[in-house]
Amino acid sequence: MADFGKDIERPLGQTVRPRAASSGISARAVTAGVVVLAVVGISGAIALREKPFRKPQEAVVSTPMVAATEPTVAPVSQLAPATRKPETPAKTGGPQIIHVQQEEGDGPPKAAIVIHDPSTIGQNLKIAHIPDKALIEASDTGPLPIRSADGRRPFDVYARPWSGARGARVAIVIGGLAVSQTGTQAAIAKLPPEVTLAFAPQGNSIGRWMQAARQSGHEIVMQVPLEPFDYPNVNPGRNTLTVAGTADENLKNLHWALSRTTNYTAVMNYMGARFSADAAAMGPFMAELGKRGLAYIDDGSSSRSLAPDLALKDGVPFVSGDTAIDAVQDRGAILKKLDGLEATARAKGFAVGIGSAFDLTVDTVSTWVAEAKKRGIEIVPISAVAIDPQKG
Repeated sequence: MADFGKDIERPLGQTVRPRAASSGISARAVTAGVVVLAVVGISGAIALREKPFRKPQEAVVSTPMVAATEPTVAPVSQLAPATRKPETPAKTGGPQIIHVQQEEGDGPPKAAIVIHDPSTIGQNLKIAHIPDKALIEASDTGPLPIRSADGRRPFDVYARPWSGARGARVAIVIGGLAVSQTGTQAAIAKLPPEVTLAFAPQGNSIGRWMQAARQSGHEIVMQVPLEPFDYPNVNPGRNTLTVAGTADENLKNLHWALSRTTNYTAVMNYMGARFSADAAAMGPFMAELGKRGLAYIDDGSSSRSLAPDLALKDGVPFVSGDTAIDAVQDRGAILKKLDGLEATARAKGFAVGIGSAFDLTVDTVSTWVAEAKKRGIEIVPISAVAIDPQKG
């Protein structure tokens, strides 16, 4: 009766069954064993792989310190296979790698690598301030320009590149640089690079200003003091070449002026109406320019100048100025002269203006050049309009 009461209190369907005796391994134990074996097998397979799933050891990469003053180029054999190029035999006179170091005192040292092809005569503007050693003759007063052994001339090598087009061209030469330090700095900074700059040999720090001008893209020329009428009351300065001087004396004075700096294409007279009209004085002077591969720029102030004929005779590239643009220091007058140059250039193909590095001249020329370019006038370096006897 007691058992019956307990049975009736149990939920429906949950009758008590007698316990079966334990025999063999339970299903749960079998399942656990299979899982263990599977884990062991997978672990072994991973361990035996050629590249197991593990964090690779970090490689240490060192970055060598390269001095800015000694830039190097890795040889082709050290390039990665994907960037390696087929080796070709070296060609004599082919492109060269030039390591350029900025001069001390011009700011933090900066190094650059420039590919220079000697087959192109004009100098790359990135290295325009670096003298070509083949074009220098050492002298007691400084470097003298000279033709190279292979016939290259400073006139060709230091010329600023231009388009070569046959449109209306205007060349402007601004002289008197290096006399005033602030004026020289302003002229180099403000004038467009197509404007040619002329240095006075009596100036200071000409070598430094030459580098600044060439790095800014300007072609440069050297002014030489020549005897004017009423000399010495009118005096161009020390070491003036004179009619009374012997050929040796005048060449000595010429060499002094030429050695004041380098990287220029031409010589331009400073005064010199009397000297340029005297064949005995002007002859040896022009012959020396031809020997050294320089052009001659006549400022056009004297109608009696023998320079055109002597330049042709001695193979000297020659340019004559059409007008002095700033004889009157007035903005309106200077603009009128510049507009006259434009009219001349449209009529005959080119025109040449000569001015001085006055602040008013520099500012007026800078503004006019920007407007003239919009009207289709090409501003060119002085070498672009020279008559060169060697080129016919």
